[in-house]
Amino acid sequence: MTATPLRLPPEDRDLSPYTGWTRDHWVALAEHLLLSVRPYASPGRARIDLPGPSSSSGAASDGLEGFARTFLLAGFLVAGNSGADPHRFLDWYRAGLAAGTDPSGEERWPRPDRLDQAKVEAASIALVLLLTRPWLWDRMSPAERDRVLDWMSAVVGRSYPPINWVWFQVIAEEFLRQAGGPWSRADIDSGLAVHAGLARAGGWYSDGPERSYDYYCGWALHFYPLVWSSLAAEPPGTGTVERWRADLSRFLEDHIRLIGADGGPVLQGRSLIYRMAAAAPLWVGAWSGATALAPGRIRRAASGILRHFHDRGAPDRDGLLPLGWHHSWPAMRQTYSGGGSPYWASKGFFGLVLPPEHPVWTSREEPLPVEEGDDQRVVRAPGWILSATARDGLVRVVNHGTDHAEEGDLRTDSPLYARLGYSSATVPPLIGDTLDSPLDNSVAVLDEGGAATHRTGFTSLGVVHDGAVPVGGSRWRAHWVAADPGPGRDHGSGRRGEVRLGPTLEVWSLVRGPDEVRVVRVGGEPVGGGCDRWRLRVGGWPVAGGGGPESVVEALTGPHAGQESGTADLGEAGPLAGATTVPWVCADAAPGEVLAFLVRLGADAAAAPRPRVRIEASAAVVTWPDGTGARVALHG
Repeated sequence: MTATPLRLPPEDRDLSPYTGWTRDHWVALAEHLLLSVRPYASPGRARIDLPGPSSSSGAASDGLEGFARTFLLAGFLVAGNSGADPHRFLDWYRAGLAAGTDPSGEERWPRPDRLDQAKVEAASIALVLLLTRPWLWDRMSPAERDRVLDWMSAVVGRSYPPINWVWFQVIAEEFLRQAGGPWSRADIDSGLAVHAGLARAGGWYSDGPERSYDYYCGWALHFYPLVWSSLAAEPPGTGTVERWRADLSRFLEDHIRLIGADGGPVLQGRSLIYRMAAAAPLWVGAWSGATALAPGRIRRAASGILRHFHDRGAPDRDGLLPLGWHHSWPAMRQTYSGGGSPYWASKGFFGLVLPPEHPVWTSREEPLPVEEGDDQRVVRAPGWILSATARDGLVRVVNHGTDHAEEGDLRTDSPLYARLGYSSATVPPLIGDTLDSPLDNSVAVLDEGGAATHRTGFTSLGVVHDGAVPVGGSRWRAHWVAADPGPGRDHGSGRRGEVRLGPTLEVWSLVRGPDEVRVVRVGGEPVGGGCDRWRLRVGGWPVAGGGGPESVVEALTGPHAGQESGTADLGEAGPLAGATTVPWVCADAAPGEVLAFLVRLGADAAAAPRPRVRIEASAAVVTWPDGTGARVALHG
C-alpha cells in the first residue's frame, strides 16, 4: 500500500539554522505517520496490523500495539493543539477503543491480566485518555466508558517486572482513579519504590538490577515520572518531584552528548527500532522546565534526531516505520517486537504537547555540544567515557561499566551492551559468527580453533577525568561459552551455556579525541597444554559502507611474538548500509605481560600521527604527538 506522499513545509533557516525544521515539520510528519497506518486497521479500528514478523506475544497483541502506540502520537498532536483535530484522529481512535474493549466483539483486545504485553499498551492508552480528556473521554458514551474501565481494570493488583514496566501500572491506575474505576494505592506505591531502587549516580537509572544502561533510562524512566506527577490527582511530595527534576536535568547534560552532528543517536542497547523516541527526555525537560539546556538547543537536538531518520528512509515510501534503524532490517528486533512495536517512536513526538508559542518552538536553534568543539566527559553510572569530535561530528562511547549483567556472570556478550565501544556512526554486527566469538571493540583470547572469549560479568574499575585524558578500566575472567541453542536471539542479555575459563584480562582505556589507547594486562593464570602464551586478539570499530569514518587498530608496543593484523569483512551484518568491516590485531602474550594498542575511529584515521606508549613496572604512560600525556596504574 502506497501512502499519500509526505509534503513538508519550506525550511526556515533563520529560526532553525541547523536543521531547517520547525514545529510545522513535526506536525506534518506526525499527520503523515497517522494517516499512513489507516489502511492497516481492522474494520472496527481496534487493531492496526502492520507489516513485519509477529512478536512472541502473537498477532492479536501486535495489532493492539499498532493501535496503542499510534494512539500516543494522535494524543500528543491533538493535546498540543488544544483539541483542534482537523483529521478527526480522536474520533477514529474512539471507534477502535469501543471495539477493542467490547468483550463479545470480534476485535476484542487481549486483557492485561491474561497477556503481559497488554499491560504495556494499556499505559499508552491511559496516558492519551488523560491528556485528551475534554475531547475524547468526556465525549464517550457511558457504555463505552464502562467497557474501557473494565478492560483496563485488569491491571489492578497484577505483578509487573521490577523494571520500567512498573510505570505502565502507575499510569494505567492513575487514569482509572480519575475516571472512577478501581485502583490500588499499594500498586502505585510499590511501583514508585521500584523506580527509586533503579536510581544511580548522576541522574541515571538502570533498567533493572543488572547493569542495564540504555535508552530506556530516557524514554521510560525519565519520561513517566514528571509526566505522571503533573497529571496525578494526588502528586507525590515536593521532595520526590524535585529529586526527579534534578535527576532529569543531570541526565540531559549527558544525553544530549550522545547525539552526533548528523542527528544520529549512539547505537547502543536494545529496542533501537524505537528510533526517534530518543528525543523523548529532551521534550520532557522542555515541558517540565527540569533542565538547564536552552530551548533552542533542545529543539536542535530533537529535530536533529527526527530529521536524521527522515532523511535516511524512516518513515519509508509507504509512510511506515518498519522494524529496523534507517530502513527495514528485521534482524535487529527483539523477540518481543512485532510490526507495531516501532511506533513507540511516538514518544519522540511528545514535544507536540507543547503549544506553538512555547519557547522550545520559538527560540532560535543552538548547536549541539559536538558542533561547538571537541568534547570529552565521563559518565560514572554506566561506566562510559564520551568523546565527541567536531571535525567529523562523531560521538563515541568507551564502555567500562555496562554489560546487561551482574558482576561475575559468565554468559556470552550481548553485542549491544558488552562491547568496549559504541558510536553514533557504527553498530556492532547483529548477525553472523561474531555473536558467539566477539570481534569488534573487544579484547579476547582465542582458543586453538580461533573461537574468542567473552567479557560479560566484568568488574568495573571506574572512569575518571582528572585532566586532559579521561581513563577507564575493567577486569574480567575471559571465558568461552558453548551457548545453548534457542529459538532466537534478542540482543538483550547474553546466552548461557557450557563455560571454559581463560585468563583474567585487565583492560584500561585512555581516550583523547578519536583515539583510544587500549592497555591490556594478561593475568597470571597458566596457559596449560604445554603452551606458555595466550593468543590475544584486539578488535577495532565496525564500519559499514564507503565514505564514512575510518577504523584503525594497531599495536603500540612490541613487536610481540606471533603478531599479525588484518581486516574481517562480515558482509551486511548490521542495519547501516553497506558491508561491515572490522580491523584486528593478534599477538601472543605470556601470563603477566602488558600490551598496548591504538583503537581509532574518525576521519583520516589511518594518516593521523600515533601516540607513544611506555610500559613501566606497574603502569602505562601514554604521550600524544602534541605532548599531552597520561599515566594509568595497572592493578595486576
